[in-house]
Amino acid sequence: MFPSVLIANRGEIACRVIRTARRLGLRTIAVHSDADADALFVRMADEAHRIGPAPARESYLVGERILEVARATGAACIHPGYGFLSENAEFAEACQRAGVVFVGPPASAIRAMGLKDAAKSLVERAGVPVVPGYHGPKQEPAFLRERAANIGFPVLIKAVAGGGGKGMRRVDRLIDFEEALQGAQREAANAFGDPRVLVEKYVRSPRHVEVQVFADGHGNVVHLFERDCSLQRRHQKVIEEAPAPGMPPEVRAAMGRAAVEAARAVGYVGAGTVEFIADGSQGLRPDGFFFMEMNTRLQVEHPVTEAITGLDLVELQLRVAAGERLPFGQGDLAIDGHAVEARLYAEDPEKGFLPSTGRLWALRFPKGEGIRVDTGVEQGSAVTPWYDPMIAKIIAHGATRDEALDRLSAALGDTLVAGPRSNAAFLRRLADAPGFRSGAFDTGFIERNLEALGAVPHPVDPAAVAAAALALVSAERSRIASAVGTAPGWSSPWDQADAFQTAGPRRDVLPLVVEGERLDVVLGWSETGAVVHGAGGEDEPATIVVTDEGLIVLSGGRQAAVALFDPLSQSADDADGGGTIKAPMHGKVVAVFVTEGQAVEKGQRLAIVEAMKMEHALVAPRAGTVGEVAVAAGQQVSEGAKVVVIADAEGL
Repeated sequence: MFPSVLIANRGEIACRVIRTARRLGLRTIAVHSDADADALFVRMADEAHRIGPAPARESYLVGERILEVARATGAACIHPGYGFLSENAEFAEACQRAGVVFVGPPASAIRAMGLKDAAKSLVERAGVPVVPGYHGPKQEPAFLRERAANIGFPVLIKAVAGGGGKGMRRVDRLIDFEEALQGAQREAANAFGDPRVLVEKYVRSPRHVEVQVFADGHGNVVHLFERDCSLQRRHQKVIEEAPAPGMPPEVRAAMGRAAVEAARAVGYVGAGTVEFIADGSQGLRPDGFFFMEMNTRLQVEHPVTEAITGLDLVELQLRVAAGERLPFGQGDLAIDGHAVEARLYAEDPEKGFLPSTGRLWALRFPKGEGIRVDTGVEQGSAVTPWYDPMIAKIIAHGATRDEALDRLSAALGDTLVAGPRSNAAFLRRLADAPGFRSGAFDTGFIERNLEALGAVPHPVDPAAVAAAALALVSAERSRIASAVGTAPGWSSPWDQADAFQTAGPRRDVLPLVVEGERLDVVLGWSETGAVVHGAGGEDEPATIVVTDEGLIVLSGGRQAAVALFDPLSQSADDADGGGTIKAPMHGKVVAVFVTEGQAVEKGQRLAIVEAMKMEHALVAPRAGTVGEVAVAAGQQVSEGAKVVVIADAEGL
């Protein structure tokens, strides 16, 4: 075994690797950007070294800088985690030249599977079924449009490089193809530095089933069964489980053989995942699945495989990279129970799942039998716009699928996140959704059930606002009592009555700002203190978290920001009738489509902001004239920053 390991990654996966390495007795070396200087993984490691500023292109993606740290610290190996440089063949080769072991497959295998078009051709020659489509080198828009028409709609446009749903678009009509192609190419170029795409038939009722493979350097290749990753949103996995529900033994065997053959075809070594798309319209069948791609790294969802096999995949990666043989054969492996993983993200399901940033003012993770939490943050940490917005992975294991889902649902109910928005309530509804529970789901399940899953705008919870109002009144009462109670000759008005009260029964208005909107709360007074009129309801008890800007009230997994109204804090932009289009999150302006004086229609695209690896289009809220363009392409903007101002059609 190696004496030391450098983790060329950050956040949750860095913490995950450090835990296993520490158990094995390895010295752990972290590298970090300026944004991560105080991060949890930095403090967990035996030593940590700065490699650059916050942008990943200037830190975590600079392989030479990471190798400099490896040479200076005497690191025996480099674990790349997932993302960043984990599937970078040039970096794997650079490690070899530097005499540092890359904990991953050979560069040749990464290169062979790194481009989806070449990978499909390779595995097809090995007898693995692939999705019908065009996987060739020609990239002229007219040619790709023609091939899409020949394949038949709907089709998928997919980046040949990378993964994670970046550079992917579903197209249902020929008329929409060109715009979708441009978007996919632009996103692929930004994410992977390669704008090339392929076009393939969209499989209806698709199930996304992937097989975990493992190979050593002595010719042994096995599969560790499958994971179902069909619960997706915008091609991003949301909940994963192992084994796949409704998986017949003969299909499991066929998929496993295909995955092993794909790994053998490229001389694979280490942990990898072969991803298949299955036609779920008639159940899973031996002739109804197709190769999509191979991820030549550890996957985010690897904990569910660990739960059902009892293996530590990071330990296996390190042992195989050190030249050891796999300690088991295919016949030694068996499935133990069922495991489910939910990705807890800093995002707002009620606003189109926009990424959310900020300080984690309160954070509580669940505990209990069969529950595991993998995270890279803690209370007080900040979710920044620079990296993936994952807060944690909540994993539940049980003897049966129902038991695992019951445990996951309860665990999500015990999870508390205050500060950035989170998808905790959405995930719990998803875990409890009857269609998902019954196994009647595919990759379109979430999009078809957004309203039932609560991923639509909701009115502010009156009970939560009432709780916040009373807390603010109580805090103000304590503040005044503390400020004047010690002054000689003064007595606090709170000694006789509440500050808002005069003689006799009355009601007072407490002006608040709730989620950025003015809301007047009517207070009444009794002998026991203030009462909010019209609150009513038997909703869940609210949890109140104090922040620098007011209160965050959490109820039922949702949160609302509440503060006392300050008339001096209003800006002119807040009173323009909704004509100011603001950045919904911190990010980079990728494109601006309008100019000052231009007439626009309601719904017309104005600009695109990229944040946390995803593009978000800003559209005109109404018809009118562009009165101001406040940003330019390439500019970084903060959440709430003015982007474009739309005046009425008559003018400003």
